[in-house]
Amino acid sequence: MLDGKRMPAYASQKILALEDISIYTEDDDVPLADVFSLILKKTGGKSALNPKKASVAELGDFLASVLPTYDRERVYNSDLKKLFQWFNLLAEKGLLVEEEKEEKPAKKKAATKEAKEDKPAKPKAKSEPKGKKGSTKKVKK
Repeated sequence: MLDGKRMPAYASQKILALEDISIYTEDDDVPLADVFSLILKKTGGKSALNPKKASVAELGDFLASVLPTYDRERVYNSDLKKLFQWFNLLAEKGLLVEEEKEEKPAKKKAATKEAKEDKPAKPKAKSEPKGKKGSTKKVKK
């Protein structure tokens, strides 16, 4: 991602999708995508704290302002640094986009269903008999 070049991912490499990673909270785990969207709302689409320059306490306080129930005992300092490093990288590349509300697609689906109900049903075309097309097999009578 850093240089924009693609490279293969081999089975021997340990690679996880960001969708499979979650943050420990006091109640339940929160997917990383949800945490990123919360940070994105707070930063307005810009990069967050720089994990190399900010202290661990600052990173923890920033995450607590976005996700107050995160478990401070199970989320390690290295996890906080990775979280903000990944977020900043994705934000710089423009790969983080706020999720659209579910209402818009639902309205489109409802509108298409209504439009289909208004149109009269067309009769289906008869299918050709099963068998090979262009077959020259003669039928005995």
